Amino acid sequence: MLPIALALGFASAVSVEAAQAAEGYPSRPIRLVVPFAPGGGTDIIARLIGQSLGEAWGQSVVVDNRTGAGGVIGVALVAKSNPDGYTMLLASNGPLTYLPALSSKLPYDPEKELAPISLVAGQPFVIMASHASGIQSIKDLVAMAKSQPGKLVYSSGGAGGASHLGMELLKMLGGISMLHIAYKGTAPGLTAVASGEVQIGMGGISSVIPLVKGGRAKALAVTSAKRNVALPEVPSVHEAGVTGYEFDVWYGVLFPAGTPRAIAERASGEIARLAKQPGVRDRFAAGGMDAMSNTPEEFTAQIRREAAKWRKVVTAANIRID
Repeated sequence: MLPIALALGFASAVSVEAAQAAEGYPSRPIRLVVPFAPGGGTDIIARLIGQSLGEAWGQSVVVDNRTGAGGVIGVALVAKSNPDGYTMLLASNGPLTYLPALSSKLPYDPEKELAPISLVAGQPFVIMASHASGIQSIKDLVAMAKSQPGKLVYSSGGAGGASHLGMELLKMLGGISMLHIAYKGTAPGLTAVASGEVQIGMGGISSVIPLVKGGRAKALAVTSAKRNVALPEVPSVHEAGVTGYEFDVWYGVLFPAGTPRAIAERASGEIARLAKQPGVRDRFAAGGMDAMSNTPEEFTAQIRREAAKWRKVVTAANIRID
């Protein structure tokens, strides 16, 4: 065991070294790993954030799409990377909070091998009904599901995905039963609702608005805690009668665990500054999203809280993808 004086001296030296590293950070290009394909929502956010960070820091932020296994490959890559601040991750809550609840075989532990930095953006989902169903509200949905257990059918963009788990959360909190049909992607799942093939579905607000505004489906509720400015006439699920329901898809930046604290704080502060810029907020809003930021501590607590919530949902619905 090190003598106390020597241990304190060592800790001080490490602290000084970390501070010096942050002072000169970044001194070379940064890799921003996106665990999803180019052109998708996460990729678009990454390129906007990467460009803005690059301009602020005077170094290139290179987006590196590492796709596969629902985000697992890209997240695992960052989790095992050198924690020097030059490899960042932009991920959604899927591989950080859903997949750990759904699978016991992930090649990474998001709570131990990643260092959350800040939220970047988020968007609510919208629960919608086909016109053929006759359902006009969440109260209608709950009443019909209770009077005819298992008769209502809802679509999702895939087993274990956001729309699947979001609807299972509704079932659990609403005390109702519905059948699930998993489609191969978000668009086919939403189209199934618009065509009347199924009665209920949900999707990101940016994907649902064209269907609702075009008169092809009925918006029942937004999944956020409060109403959304894009659909001000549509209540939240909580407001509509399912107490405690809240579900948003969010995107955030993380480093490998062990990245110097000073570097993490600098990155978090820069993201907070960007989130307040009207140009950044407007570009996110154009895609149906809200610019967001929080501290590393707040983001860490959010991931842990949501992971616990989805473990309960997955257990109640008996969903596994192993």
